[in-house]
Amino acid sequence: MKTNPSQADRISANAAAVTANSSLEDNLRSLRLSYLFENAVPAAEQAARDGHGHLQYLQELIAGEVALRHDRSVERRIHEARFPVIKTMAGWDWNWPAKLNRMQVEHLFQLDFLNTHSNVIFIGPTGIGKTHLATALGHAACLRGHSVLFAAAIDVVNRLSAAESNHQLAREIKRYQSPRILLIDELGYLPLDKRGAELLFQVITKRYERGSIIITTNIAFKDWPRIFAADATMTSALLDRLLHHAQPVLIEGDSYRSAKRKQQLPASPLLNR
Repeated sequence: MKTNPSQADRISANAAAVTANSSLEDNLRSLRLSYLFENAVPAAEQAARDGHGHLQYLQELIAGEVALRHDRSVERRIHEARFPVIKTMAGWDWNWPAKLNRMQVEHLFQLDFLNTHSNVIFIGPTGIGKTHLATALGHAACLRGHSVLFAAAIDVVNRLSAAESNHQLAREIKRYQSPRILLIDELGYLPLDKRGAELLFQVITKRYERGSIIITTNIAFKDWPRIFAADATMTSALLDRLLHHAQPVLIEGDSYRSAKRKQQLPASPLLNR
């Protein structure tokens, strides 16, 4: 955008007026340039000692500001995701599960499934690491700039039920539509009544081809009607949408937590019965 001489004069006059009444720190604070506010003066002194030019000085300051804002945005996304515990693949033991497609899991962390609004479903028995993998995947998405919301399945239903009682159902459903990834943990651990199943059905179907869902469950797909109040028709419709674009990840093996507990307990004949 070009400015004519009269515009340039006005801008210069306004800048002079601001400068006359405000310090550099005041202007940086007003613009919310936190890194520049903290580092502009010491960086200028260091640049003078090192003989750096104005452009290099400015470039380094701007790079610092960008890095700070990136770090803060990542922290904000992780906070808003509501992970109960932060998990990463650095703490994952690939030797533990008896069956897990490592290549498939590692490919998921490229996050290509987000481009097609595909879903990821971790299926396996209790204590095998489904929540760890799902949380680590959600955390990786936060680091890459994507919004995530973690919620236990029963908590989703309870919040929706409360919202419906307060005539706020549409608003609460929108909460589950907004993030790029909705992570629903422990689906099937507790049975849902008819209305609860219908509410969860709404959440999942409204995200169909609009946003990705990551689910952890200990129930095979063929047994999902028992999760959704024995409603085979509703379950079939839900699975049709959920699995249309989905990557099921099957995990088999013994409970990692149970094995750790047994290792910590003293030897006893009772444990071998």
